[in-house]
Amino acid sequence: MVPADEGGGLMRVDLLTDPLDGLDEALDAVDAFDRVLVTGLLRPGPEQADGLAALVDAVAGTPLATRVAEAADKAAAGAAGEDHFVALAAARTALMGSAHDALTARLADATGRPPAEPTPPGPVGAVGEEPAAHVLAAARAWLCDLARAGWRGIDHDLVGGAAPVVSALLPDPALRRQATLLDGFAAELAASCPGTTLERVPVRRWADLWTRALLLTLPGAARPAAVSTATGRLLPLGIDLQEHATAVQAQVHAVFEPVDGTAPRLVRAAVSAPKPDTVVGAGLWQLLRPRTSLLTAAGEGRSVELDAMPLTAGGDLLWDDGRARTGEPADPFATARVILSTATDPVTDPLDRHPSRIAVPVLLEGYAAERTDDGPTVLTVAGHRLAVDTDRIPDAGPLTPEAVAASGACLGLLRWDAGEFVLQPLAVETTVRKKTTAVHAGAWAGGTTDKAGARAEKAATDAVAVLRERAGKLLRT
Repeated sequence: MVPADEGGGLMRVDLLTDPLDGLDEALDAVDAFDRVLVTGLLRPGPEQADGLAALVDAVAGTPLATRVAEAADKAAAGAAGEDHFVALAAARTALMGSAHDALTARLADATGRPPAEPTPPGPVGAVGEEPAAHVLAAARAWLCDLARAGWRGIDHDLVGGAAPVVSALLPDPALRRQATLLDGFAAELAASCPGTTLERVPVRRWADLWTRALLLTLPGAARPAAVSTATGRLLPLGIDLQEHATAVQAQVHAVFEPVDGTAPRLVRAAVSAPKPDTVVGAGLWQLLRPRTSLLTAAGEGRSVELDAMPLTAGGDLLWDDGRARTGEPADPFATARVILSTATDPVTDPLDRHPSRIAVPVLLEGYAAERTDDGPTVLTVAGHRLAVDTDRIPDAGPLTPEAVAASGACLGLLRWDAGEFVLQPLAVETTVRKKTTAVHAGAWAGGTTDKAGARAEKAATDAVAVLRERAGKLLRT
């Protein structure tokens, strides 16, 4: 245990290793259905029937039971239509949602933080009111064709059917979410065509993408999130930097203290930008830095005063620099020790309830760190071991696995990965020459005088300048 007077961010480490009733069974049913999608449902055999039956059994006794059983029968006979595929996707999503809820409930017990009150959903419009209903129907038809063919049956002709749908969705800002998801999914599939030659199929990932894409095409699924306004003080905890070959996103996790004195709450704010694959490491901040003052405040360890900043029910700030003013210095570790244990967790949107979406800020102290050359870093607290996901530590900051192994306090995100809770470090406290020093993954977000960071920035500046010069020449020709 971590005593409350030593930091209430993480209270009961032992709870993170205790088994959860029904979790393995729910995930086994999801895996069984996911294997059905590998070979597809165009000509289903006994193995596909068994996978569908596992899904039916898992939702027996729920409001979905009748519709899912009917859909499974039709799918096992090779006669599934659009409504049947939607019912199967809904059942899979419900199972992943139940796993998410069980895991987050366990985390709430471990941290001792109070849950937030859910915001009632707004009214769902009629089918005729849905924007571009015909285009969403075309997207559903393409996704159903994918399920019939299966991942082993994909080819360039089938995957190419997504292109006109994405082109029709992109011009409408209300449909940008579906367009981006379909575009990325289709790109992954295209890079893997033909499916018959694949050595390894990313079974869970593609099933996740297929399920989410299908449900987001339904009327009302993509309605705007409930939005309120936030006025008060924002205290950043750390930055989670997520990099892709063509894009980068920095997500700031923070505690928000409302000006009206109500309970503090955990919130997030993200900024993203497209990137060339030649810009890596500290150069990523150059792409993100001009887009929001929040990164500068988080990198410098300062608070931010918010004035009517839009805030979704799920805890996401819709950042507007005009509604933010940089405030006084605010040490993230002090914030975690004083406020984190009383901050309410955000409510997760129904379609976002998935174990992979779990990222809960915690403070861990009083542990023994162990790092081996061929294994993960592990923190041991009162005899209970917690693995550290050092692969998530970005190269764009001074935080390293070595610093984590030498630390005495860690501020990070608890995630669920490969069947266990793991800790993603955002910052650590280490002792250097008998002095406690904090090392943050996002320390270079607002610029740096650190020698290693400065060298990396200089190299990235040269690369960005060359790219801009080449882009300018192309535009002039």
